[in-house]
Amino acid sequence: MSETVIISVGGSLICPDSIDIAFLKKFKEIIIKHVEKGKRFVLITGGGKIARNYQFAARDIGMLDNEDVDWLGIHATRINAHLVRTIFKQYAEAHICHDPTQKIVFNKKILVASGWKPGFSTDYDAVLLAKQLKVNKIINLTNIDYVYDKDPSKHSDAKPYKNISWKDFRNMFSNKWSPGLNAPFDPVASKEAEKLKMKVYILNGANPENLENLLEEKDFEGTIISWD
Repeated sequence: MSETVIISVGGSLICPDSIDIAFLKKFKEIIIKHVEKGKRFVLITGGGKIARNYQFAARDIGMLDNEDVDWLGIHATRINAHLVRTIFKQYAEAHICHDPTQKIVFNKKILVASGWKPGFSTDYDAVLLAKQLKVNKIINLTNIDYVYDKDPSKHSDAKPYKNISWKDFRNMFSNKWSPGLNAPFDPVASKEAEKLKMKVYILNGANPENLENLLEEKDFEGTIISWD
C-alpha cells in the first residue's frame, strides 16, 4: 500500500503578502516527484495573510465575536485550498475536504483539505485527517526554522529545539485557541496529537530542499514534537 504523507501548508508560505508563485512552483515540483515515486499526499492549507487581513479589517470596523472572526479565517483557508487543488489538478481529487470527520474518499494521489469550523486552526484538521487515515506523523510547513523557547524575531538568544516532547511543547504556549493565534502548532491540535501519540515535524517550508530531505528520510533542519 502507498505511503500517505500529511502536510499542513502554512498560509504564510502560500500568501505571505501576495501569492508566492516561486514557493508554489517548487512545492509542486517536490510533491509530484514523490507522487511519481508512489507516495500519496494530503495537503491542508492555512489562511495566512489573507485570513489576517480580513480579520483585522472586520475587527477595526465593528464588534465581532471570535466565531465570526474564525469564519473569516476558515474561508481564507478555502480559497488557498482551491488554489492548491488547481495547481495539482491532474493528480488531485476534484473535491476539497472541508470536514475531516467525514469518511474520506481518496482515490487519486492528492487530497486537498481546508479549514472546517470555528474553535481551532487547520493544524487540528490535519490531526483528525491523520487519525482517520491511520497516519501517525504530520509535516507542518511554516515560516520558522525550529520551535524556539521564545520569539527569535525579538530575542537573539532564543533557543531552538530539534526534539521536544508534547508535554514541554504545550507548556510553552497558551492552552486556549483564539483566531489568528501565532503558534507553531495550535493548542487544540497539540492536545489531540499528544493523546494520539503522533509525531509532528515543524520545518521552514521556504527552504524546499529541507522538505525534500525529510521526504527522502535524510537529515533536515527543524523540530520533531513527539510523545517521548
